[in-house]
Amino acid sequence: MATASSDDSARGEARGTSVIVNAIAVLRCFSLDEPLLGVTEIAARIGLHKSTVSRMLATLEAENLVQRDSETRRYTLGLGLIALAGPLLADLEERRVAYPVLRELTERTGETSALMVWDNNESMCVEQIASRHQVKHTTPLGTRYHDAMSSSIQVFLASEPAERARALLTSGSITFPGMDHAGLEAYLVRLKDASVRGYATNYGETSLDEASVAAPVYDHRGNVVAAVLIPAPRFRVSSDLLSTLGEACADAARKITSRLGGTTPEG
Repeated sequence: MATASSDDSARGEARGTSVIVNAIAVLRCFSLDEPLLGVTEIAARIGLHKSTVSRMLATLEAENLVQRDSETRRYTLGLGLIALAGPLLADLEERRVAYPVLRELTERTGETSALMVWDNNESMCVEQIASRHQVKHTTPLGTRYHDAMSSSIQVFLASEPAERARALLTSGSITFPGMDHAGLEAYLVRLKDASVRGYATNYGETSLDEASVAAPVYDHRGNVVAAVLIPAPRFRVSSDLLSTLGEACADAARKITSRLGGTTPEG
């Protein structure tokens, strides 16, 4: 005969299992055909009360497993799922398509190349081909960056509406130490310049011993979906070489854009 404590334990385990099952059910509601869903839609599909679904979504959002669209206030899957599923990154389309281009880029430049994606207010590494040099810059897959001077952050912020970029900077979501009004306006001009040039630069601005360039990858709508990044030891990169790396990076980004069926905006 079961004791009271064992019955309580069994009920607790059942509740825990139920929460996990329900959370998985919420995540499975999203699909390629329906990437954006509201609380009411999800609640109807999995048969739970809206308040319960709302609480679950808030928890999932806090863990970056879902994210809320700023315009519609509906939810979509978050890139935190990629960080959890590192061994499955090979199934990410941009990563599969980018891999041979990144390999070619590393062979061409001799430096590390990487593919970055935008997770609302952070740049995250999802692929990397390391330099053959003994001294090089590499980063673990899933690493996130939120420094305003990071070249990949510049690429992603340049693709955002100016007010959205301004809000991320002033709120501290993107770090910009010592920022004042003049510095913010100068930075926004820098983003425009990077867009026109086709790549962004970071010459010892996030770390004295590192230089990097990054260029945008576009989808078929002309939206930025990723960034190609070349990080390198600063002692090996002159100002002239920085420009050469930038052009090589932009060329690789255009190749990946083409392979994805994307369109690079003109001008």
